[in-house]
Amino acid sequence: MTPVAPAEAVLEFPDNRLLIDLCGEYDRNLTDIEARTGVQILRRGNQLALHGPAEAQDEAAEVLRALYDRLEQGRDVGKSEIDRQFRMADEAEDLSQMEMFGGGTVEIKTRKKLVEPRTDAQKAYVRSLFANELAFGIGPAGTGKTYLAVAVGVNMLVTGQVDKIILSRPAVEAGEKLGYLPGDMKEKVDPYMQPLYDALNDFLPGKQLARLMEEKTVEIAPLAFMRGRTLSNAFVVLDEAQNATSMQMKMFLTRLGEGSRMVITGDRTQVDLPRGVPSGLADAERLLAAITGISFNYFTAKDVVRHPLVAAIIEAYEADHPAG
Repeated sequence: MTPVAPAEAVLEFPDNRLLIDLCGEYDRNLTDIEARTGVQILRRGNQLALHGPAEAQDEAAEVLRALYDRLEQGRDVGKSEIDRQFRMADEAEDLSQMEMFGGGTVEIKTRKKLVEPRTDAQKAYVRSLFANELAFGIGPAGTGKTYLAVAVGVNMLVTGQVDKIILSRPAVEAGEKLGYLPGDMKEKVDPYMQPLYDALNDFLPGKQLARLMEEKTVEIAPLAFMRGRTLSNAFVVLDEAQNATSMQMKMFLTRLGEGSRMVITGDRTQVDLPRGVPSGLADAERLLAAITGISFNYFTAKDVVRHPLVAAIIEAYEADHPAG
């Protein structure tokens, strides 16, 4: 008996301009979805016809509808958004799960762009940054821990909720001694701070950022420069906190002043401290987890928003060296 081929599924999209964006340049988005699902997608006017197994058709249709909804909201669609939609489908996230995470649209308005957390863990993290005076973001590289924290800081600055932004990192030496590097102290430590400059440049116009830094409304400084200060009415971020010693972490946390918010971000798998020196981030997790008003937010490879290969790389390393 000849098997019956599955019927095609036809999706109709009312706005032809958005449909062009959905398909992508040279239909690259459709090609990506075809490769992931095994369906064939044919465009007919303002319709997309899906050919393939029924289950694969359903998966492709769900992704296409979600991406089109995103375009209707004025957001971009590209390879990373497609990857995110498939990861969400793999995790079988439904509406009740979204509610559990406090689902719905979460947006951060900055001077240059509207920032949208992409995963549920990121949404929960952003909510915690607005809700808590002290928040931790812990997880692998590429999950948006620092980027989203800086975005929230810029939002709070431009809306008058804080008077300044202070961004800090431990200047941990990796192969080169600071004293051997050329230039004055600022020139020596700037390479360690560059990711923080990059994030700020994404959210503030260049001239405004330069003026704010000149006025010390926005500061970027090594962790060692925080000693002796009380940070009031400020949004304070400590990045790469896994490279702070226990004493440095205690010093930094006790800088918190009236009207301030503090965010600590780090990756427990990338400690660059000398052998035998415990990480201050691990100590903070152990000592502060039960304190009301301090939130701990965790990310996994599923929250990576860089190139899809980054998530695969992180998962491979985690499988070889399980946390514990």
